[in-house]
Amino acid sequence: MAKAKEAKEKKSKSAKSSTKTYHNFIGGEWVKSSSGEWFTNENPADTTDIVGRFPLSNKEDVDLAVAAAKDAATKWRRTPAPRRAELLFRLGEILRENKDRYTRDMTREMGKVLKEAGGDVQEAIDCTYYTAGEGRRLHGFTTPAEMPDKFAMCVRQPVGLCGLITPFNFPMAIPSWKLIPALVCGNTVVIKSGEDVPLSALNLVKACEEAGIPKGVVNLINGHGADVGSALVEHEDVRLISFTGSTNTGRIIAEQCARDNKLVSLEMGGKNAIIIMDDADLDNAVEGSVWGAFGTSGQRCTASSRLVVHKKVYKKFVEKFVERVKKLRVGNGLDAKTDVGPVINEDAMQKILGYIEIGMNVDKATLACGGNALTKGEYKNGYFIEPTVFSDVAPNHRIGQEEIFGPVTSIIPFNTLDEAIDIVNGVKYGLSSAIYTQDVNQSFYAMQELYTGICYVNSATIGAEVHLPFGGTKGTGNGHREAGTQVLDIFSEWKSLYIDYSGKLQKAQIDEFEI
Repeated sequence: MAKAKEAKEKKSKSAKSSTKTYHNFIGGEWVKSSSGEWFTNENPADTTDIVGRFPLSNKEDVDLAVAAAKDAATKWRRTPAPRRAELLFRLGEILRENKDRYTRDMTREMGKVLKEAGGDVQEAIDCTYYTAGEGRRLHGFTTPAEMPDKFAMCVRQPVGLCGLITPFNFPMAIPSWKLIPALVCGNTVVIKSGEDVPLSALNLVKACEEAGIPKGVVNLINGHGADVGSALVEHEDVRLISFTGSTNTGRIIAEQCARDNKLVSLEMGGKNAIIIMDDADLDNAVEGSVWGAFGTSGQRCTASSRLVVHKKVYKKFVEKFVERVKKLRVGNGLDAKTDVGPVINEDAMQKILGYIEIGMNVDKATLACGGNALTKGEYKNGYFIEPTVFSDVAPNHRIGQEEIFGPVTSIIPFNTLDEAIDIVNGVKYGLSSAIYTQDVNQSFYAMQELYTGICYVNSATIGAEVHLPFGGTKGTGNGHREAGTQVLDIFSEWKSLYIDYSGKLQKAQIDEFEI
């Protein structure tokens, strides 16, 4: 027994020594955490595969990163926006040249299949190219002054030091949505990466370093949200927090920012739905629903977790949909044959399985397929759940109301379009919605009445593009939008400028001007 234990310890030490170690990026240098401690990044498809060791950072590391960003702020703010943009275009080229490597790294640490991971990296590339173009715009506007010999206009100015807190499900796309607009507007940043996916954020920051973005402008801290995220939110020198994650965490961040008079941008949960009308192309609707429900293993804030189906085609749709779902291959995302990868970690797996139990035993919905964890053979070291479909779900069931964030979707019947719209709108979130119909009148009516930040016609609830605003209503966020040019309103503030060349004091709203 002693020899066996000794052999096991020796093997463990050997594995540890062969695991690549990564660092924080502070003030242009790759440095260890002040704590001297590390956490491991595991492949969720095979937890024996250790992607790397990352710094378990603390408040001291956050203080150092914020200080570095503060020191770099004035010079970066004064750098002309077109010059800032040139560095970002260079960053886009670096991301494009390394896309294949970043894609495999992402699949290995996050689990999503290679095609989806490639799309994630491509979104970062697209965001970088598109937003860098704003370096020669960043438009303000001129307007007539109400007094003679007076000129009036407004311009954008950077917010200041920004804390960016990002989730696991889009490990490069979401950080880019925040980082690139922040930089083009002239802000410096501290990024707190998702603790399950630190390598992808690190790849993005390393590309920033290679592109020549000055030291201290971009800083990266790794660690747990309770330690690093909280310290970043509470730091007195951080002017803005941009957060993507759970609604509960977002609410806590909003409360702290309100107390400290900080700006805050929140992108949180969703309970998205596809309406399938009786005139829909059912085959197309099935394909879109499969993609919307089970892409990224359902771990998208825009996932199609509700399918609201007209009673005239309900039975036929359920049969076609379940038949298609049963053919999905679950497995390691690095395998090109895999359709659905693992969920991110053990906690997520247990939460999802808990909702499946609720669906069966509390809501009493019909389990049409799936419902089980996969734990044997190729699945034994990963976090795999069968793609799960519930039918005969009522709009007020918990599985029809609460965000599950996993490979589970609910099919809800309806009679009229107005009823379907009420079902879609009858949740606390308002991120994304969709309708399948061949009737242009029905589609425009639905687009008008669905109270979501995004709406699709004859497509799933996922697939946002970087040149349109991204975000939602109600419990999904706090009114801001990422992507598009609208994101600039998060990372810049307006300054109104009045130039009086009359040579005398003129009092707006008081002096009378004779015509």
